[in-house]
Amino acid sequence: MAISTLMFSIGTPIAVVLILIALIAGAAAGAALGSSKAKRDVNEQIEKAESRGITKGIEQRKRDAEAAIGSAEKEAERIRSAAAKEAEDSKKAALVEAKDEIYKLRTDTEKDLKERRGEMSRQERRIQQKEENLDKKAEQYERREEQLQNKIHQAEEKLAEAEEMKRSGAEEIERLKRSELDMLERISEFTRDQARDYLLQQLDADLVHEKAVKITAYEQQIKTQCEDIARSHISMAIAKCAAEQVSEVAVSVVPLPNDEMKGRIIGREGRNIRSIESLTGVDLIIDDTPEAITLSCFDPVRREVARLALEKLIVDGRIHPASIEEKVDKARREVEKRIKQEGERAVLETNVHGLNPELVKLLGRLTFRTSYRQNVLNHSIEVATLSGILASELGVDANMARRAGLLHDIGKALTAEIEGSHVAIGVDVCRKYKEPAEVIHAVEAHHNDVEPRTAIACIVQAADAISAARPGARSENLESYIKRLQKLEEICMSYEGVEKCYAMQAGREVRIMVKPEVIDDERMVLVAREIAQQIENDMEYPGQIKVNLIRESRAVDVAK
Repeated sequence: MAISTLMFSIGTPIAVVLILIALIAGAAAGAALGSSKAKRDVNEQIEKAESRGITKGIEQRKRDAEAAIGSAEKEAERIRSAAAKEAEDSKKAALVEAKDEIYKLRTDTEKDLKERRGEMSRQERRIQQKEENLDKKAEQYERREEQLQNKIHQAEEKLAEAEEMKRSGAEEIERLKRSELDMLERISEFTRDQARDYLLQQLDADLVHEKAVKITAYEQQIKTQCEDIARSHISMAIAKCAAEQVSEVAVSVVPLPNDEMKGRIIGREGRNIRSIESLTGVDLIIDDTPEAITLSCFDPVRREVARLALEKLIVDGRIHPASIEEKVDKARREVEKRIKQEGERAVLETNVHGLNPELVKLLGRLTFRTSYRQNVLNHSIEVATLSGILASELGVDANMARRAGLLHDIGKALTAEIEGSHVAIGVDVCRKYKEPAEVIHAVEAHHNDVEPRTAIACIVQAADAISAARPGARSENLESYIKRLQKLEEICMSYEGVEKCYAMQAGREVRIMVKPEVIDDERMVLVAREIAQQIENDMEYPGQIKVNLIRESRAVDVAK
C-alpha cells in the first residue's frame, strides 16, 4: 500500500522503475521461498498497478519481470545445488566418523573377548589340575581306608583272643579266691558273714571317736569363720554408711521479738491463745521465760503446725481469731507439703520403689518424730542403706532388704494417734497396704517381738542396732545420762565378789573386776548373766549394754 501511494505521487516512469526493483527483490526473496510465491507476488503487483490506471509499457515490464523471475529461479537453483552439495559433504563426513567409531568399538570388543578367552583358558587349566589332585587324593584315601580295615580286623581278632584269655583267667582267679576263703574260714573259724560283721563292728567303734573329734573341729572352725565374716560385713556396712554424727535436738520453743508480744498472743481475756490451742491441739506455756513461748503436745506434727503458725503471726503482727485460723490453715498445708516431700526424698534416697502413696506420707511424718533425740526418718534411711549393703554382701535380695529397713519403724508415725507399740502398728500398716510377707516379718521381728525366721529380718535387726548404737546417734540430757551410769555401776557393785566396776562407751559397756578368791571361772558366767538380767529389768536404755567380767589371779615371789 505504501509502494502504490509512492508511485502515484512521483509519476509513472519512476513508478515503473520502482515496480521493477520490487519485482527483482521479490524474485530474490522467492529464490529462498520458491518460484511459485515470487510469481504470485509479481502478479499481485501487476494487478495493483493496473487497478490504479498504469497501462503504459506494461508489456515491457512483464518481459522484464519474467526475465527477472528467470534469473531468480536460476539463483534459487544454484543455492539449492550448493545446499545439497553441502548436505552431501556433511553426510559423507558423518558416515566416515561413524565408520571410525564402529571400527574402534569392534577393535576394543575383539581385544576384550581375546582377554576373556585367555582368562577362561587359564581357569580351565587350573580346574583340570585341581581335578587331577582330587583324583590322586581319592586314591590315597582308598588305600588308607583299606589299610585301616585290615588293622581293625586284626585288632578284633586280638581282642577276641584277649577276651578268651580273660574269661579263663577270671575263672582261675575265682577258683583261687574260693580256695583262699575256704582256708581262711577254717583258720579263723568264722564264716564269711560273721567275718564281715566283725570287721564292720570294729570299724564303727574306731570311727566314733574320730567322727566326734572331726565334728567338734568343724563346728569350732565354722563358728570362727562366721564371726570373722559377720565382723567383716558389719565393718564394711558401717564404713559405707556416711551418716551425720550429731543427734537432733527436739525443741518446741518459739522465740519472740519482745515480751509485749506475749500479751498480744494471749489476747483480750485469752481469746487468742484459746483459739490457737483449739485449732492446733497444742498447749501454749507462757511463763517467765524471757522472749519465748513453749509449745507442749504429744504429736510432733501438731507441734510443728503450731510453731509455724505462731511464727507467721509474729511476723504479720495482726493477731486475732480470723488471722489465727488463716495462718494455722496455711501452716498445716505447708507441713503436709513438707511431709510429702520428705517421704519422696527418703524413697528416692534409698532407691525403694512401688510404695503406696499413703506409706510415703507416713514416712514423711517420721521427719518430725525423734527417738532419744535421733530423727526417726534419718534413722530409717540409715537402716535401709545398711540393710542393702549387708544383703548384697550376703547374697540376699538387696531391694527387699532396703524396703524392710526403710519401713521397720513406720509405726512410730502413728503412735500419737493409735494405741499400741510401734511394732504392732507398723505390722498393721504394712498389711493394710499389701507389703510383701518378708517385709512384714522383718518389721515384726526387728525388736525380737517374734523370733526372726528369714535372713532379711536378721539383717534389719543388725542394721537397726548399728544405726542406733553408733556414737553420737542418740543422746539424752546430762542429768539422766549421769543417773543412768550411776545406776548401772550400783547394780554391778551390789553383787558379792565384785571389786571394781567401770561404765564405758557412754554406758553401752560395763567392765567388772571380780575377786578371784570369791568368784571362780565357772561362777563368772552365772554372775554375768544375773547382772545382765537385772539391768534389763531395772533400767531403760537405748541399744544394748555389754557386761564384761574380768578375773585375774596373780602369783608373786621374790628371787634372793
